[in-house]
Parts: sequence; structure tokens; C-alpha cells
Amino acid sequence: MSEAIEATGVLIERRDGVGIVRLNRPERRNALDLTMRRGIADACRELDANRSIGALVITGGESVFAAGADLNLLVDKGPQQVADLDLGQYWSALANCGKPTIAAVSGFALGAGCELALMCDVVVAGATARFGQPEINVGIMPGAGGTQRLVRSVGKQVASLMLLAGEPLTGERAYALGLVAALAEEGQVMSTALQLAKKMARMPARAVAAIRRTLRAGADLPLDAALALENREFLLLFDTADKTEGMRAFLEKRHPNFSGD
Repeated sequence: MSEAIEATGVLIERRDGVGIVRLNRPERRNALDLTMRRGIADACRELDANRSIGALVITGGESVFAAGADLNLLVDKGPQQVADLDLGQYWSALANCGKPTIAAVSGFALGAGCELALMCDVVVAGATARFGQPEINVGIMPGAGGTQRLVRSVGKQVASLMLLAGEPLTGERAYALGLVAALAEEGQVMSTALQLAKKMARMPARAVAAIRRTLRAGADLPLDAALALENREFLLLFDTADKTEGMRAFLEKRHPNFSGD
């Protein structure tokens, strides 16, 4: 069953240990206004705090994930007025979520919609999905990670093409370049994302958190410092009950029963 968050254009579902955040403003192609951004943040915080939820899936509709920022919010504002909106506050709940996050992308993920997908740990998409940062066409640039996360995903050449010419990527090309982790069959994007999310939700929570911390923090560190971070997280996991359970289950040829401790 889905529940709306006070008519914010966002629906929450909980299914088999997975929290689903569904963008639901189809009349505006899921364009992200302040109310919808607040709804996404509230949903992420609620699901992150729920101990029965082990992973999150962020998704939209069949033809559009999110078409970008709602320009009605920005068109008449100057720099200080936009700064006062503090748009970053709405993304921190997702970007800093303590649980694995998966973007399930069908159709268009443009501008802020593409940035939203890039904030997730894993992106699942169909071949006909479209990823783009077309802000240049309206005289601005991305402001929520669309340059920095994009260049780290697809490299300078492709990022420059997308950012300077507003050229989108198909889901198929995004998969070939590494922006998309799993390319789903037509009509199977959500089921593929849910299958991955359920698998992640069953994994030992402390190991999941350690891996995510190492991936996020280590990517911007010199190699020696990143390896030291990895080794520290590796050693700390030997003080967890799930390490013992996982290794004993493997040796005894049975399925582990992880407790999260």
C-alpha cells in the first residue's frame, strides 16, 4: 500500500524490507518544486529511521523519472534569493542516507532529476531512459552535484558534452559508461531495482554501512589514505556478531541469519 506525504507529490511504500519513494507529480512531469523536494527529504528521513527497512528505491513514472527543477521556482530570483532557498538542505537526507539507495529510472531524468539519480548508490534504468543536464539551455548550470558526480561517473569528455551542449545519454549508453549499474528489460526497471534492494536489505547492516562509507569517502582521497580507511573499516568488522555468523554459515554450508550486530 502507498501513502502520500501530505499531498507533497511523493508516495511512500514499504515492501519486504525495502522503502520505496515514488515521485508522483505526473501533471508536471515530476518537476521538482520546494514542496516535492521537502517530501523526498521527509520520506528519506522516515525510511532511514525505520529499523525494518534495509534499503531505499527512488522512482518516478513509466515515462519520466523527473524532468528537472520547476523553473517557476527560479525564473524571477536573483543569486541571494536562490541562496536563501538553501536547496541543498532538501538533498542531504538522501545524499547522507544511512542505507543503500537505488534509483529506478524509466523515461527522462533531466537536470535536478538526473542529479537526484546520481545521489543514489546504484542506478537501474531501461534502455530507453534519458539522462541529461540541460541547464545550459536556460542560462544556468547544475547546482546539486550535476557537474561533480557526473564527471566522476562518465569522465570529462562525456560530462563536457552533456553539460556544454545539453546532450542527453540513452540508458543503454549510460550503462556502457558506468553511470547505470543495471540495464533492465523493457517494463522491468522497478522489479529489477526491487530485487537488488531486497538483496542489499538482507546483507549485514554494519558491513553495508562500512562499504558505503569507504566508497564515498575514499573516492576523493589519495590512494594511500583511501587504503588506510579501507583497512580500518575492514578490521572493525571483525568485532561484529554478523562477521562470526556469516563465516560460520559459510563453513557450515547454510544460509546466514544476520542480526545487524
